[in-house]
Amino acid sequence: MDDVDAVVVGAGPNGLAAALTLAERGLSVRVFEAAASPGGGARTAELTLPHFAHDICSTVQALALVSPFFRNLALDVQFCAPPIAYAHPLDGGRAGAVYPDVDVTADGLGADGAAWRSIFGPLARQAEHIWPDVLGPLRSVPRHPVSMARFGLPGLLPATTLARRRFHGDAARALLAGAAAHSMRRLDAPLTSAFGLVLALAAQTVNWPVVRGGSGVLVDALVTRLRALGGEVVCSSPVRRLDQLPPSRVTLLDLSPRQLLELAGTRLPVRYRRSLRRFRYGPGVFKLDYALSEPIPWLASECRQAGTLHLGGSWQEIARSEAAVEAGRHSDSPFVLVVQPTLMDPTRAPAGRHVLWAYCHVPSGSTRDMSSVVENQIERFAPGFRDTILARSTRSAAEIQAYDENYVGGDINAGLASLRSALLGPVPAWSRYKTPLPGTYLCSSSTPPGGGVHGMSGMLAAQEALRSL
Repeated sequence: MDDVDAVVVGAGPNGLAAALTLAERGLSVRVFEAAASPGGGARTAELTLPHFAHDICSTVQALALVSPFFRNLALDVQFCAPPIAYAHPLDGGRAGAVYPDVDVTADGLGADGAAWRSIFGPLARQAEHIWPDVLGPLRSVPRHPVSMARFGLPGLLPATTLARRRFHGDAARALLAGAAAHSMRRLDAPLTSAFGLVLALAAQTVNWPVVRGGSGVLVDALVTRLRALGGEVVCSSPVRRLDQLPPSRVTLLDLSPRQLLELAGTRLPVRYRRSLRRFRYGPGVFKLDYALSEPIPWLASECRQAGTLHLGGSWQEIARSEAAVEAGRHSDSPFVLVVQPTLMDPTRAPAGRHVLWAYCHVPSGSTRDMSSVVENQIERFAPGFRDTILARSTRSAAEIQAYDENYVGGDINAGLASLRSALLGPVPAWSRYKTPLPGTYLCSSSTPPGGGVHGMSGMLAAQEALRSL
């Protein structure tokens, strides 16, 4: 196999982002992917019935709209946005809703509207300053320190603390808690407010859209751009040892620390190997995909217009559920994340039919089938939901790891969301991306800024590699 300037292992969004960053600087790049197709956590497939297209992992792509990496590419991809970014149903047929506008959202929150506006109004006005710093090298001095301070100081708080201090009604507290629960952490952990603020801010500035045709379309556009620059993507090519790779000037690994240990073994210094073994992964997810005969019969009208829904009742219920999962227990009333892609993109199902994407958090490595408890939560806010099911596909946390080895224990973020990892990376004594092996870098979601389809881990690692050249 011919030598190249750069080798990338893993064709997920971060691996492709790293490859594109290098190729745009004129380097010859070859990407190796173990699976039969590129994409990692951003693939689309017919999981239930013919002509029903389901996103296997990532589906809502708000971070792609605010990511400096994707903005610089300007890909020819269509994003489809819902009327309401996300909603949170409450018992009694009520729901809180976040619209793609701070004032409209605040107007729907009654007495908490002023507090909501005071938090998100200034953030929305300064959003263009905030995104590059939030998704950038967090150890650097912010380019806009005042804007980042307005975001960062409350973001350090646990979500439960911020919800109690700033809001009094159950709707506003639930809307913050539901967004914060994307962290896959117990909500009384520091930094969980940052997840809530980032995602709610994105919802009110760029909405929470899906890609027309599925998340796999976004990956196809990245691969097309890479090949236009002379890069290669070689699928069905698992890499089990680093010495399998062709000689290159730099090697970037869209892999988690566990996979790096397996590939490099004793080539790594003892202390570095010990640090990699201590790397902490978060809880897993249990994933469901549905083919439906008709729209879900939500009791609250807001839910029928929302692309994403957070199910679990009050913010206290969600906090209890997430605490149980982090402690290694399955919740009987889990926090359930639901996305209604065909509300925005009807091309994903035959006319009049729908697809539904859903997951709940479970202990790492869980093999338990959570279908019934997830469906109980949906039925709680949409009686008659089960009557609309034509087919379902499920994946336990253990099966998710088997699908993608980066998702250790079913952790789709590839690492526990903590302040330590956000600032210091997988191994605090080293660069957040560079490893002790000459010219070798980690560029996965295990490195800052963490999980999500934003490509920034890949871009930042590639930029560091370019500086070393």
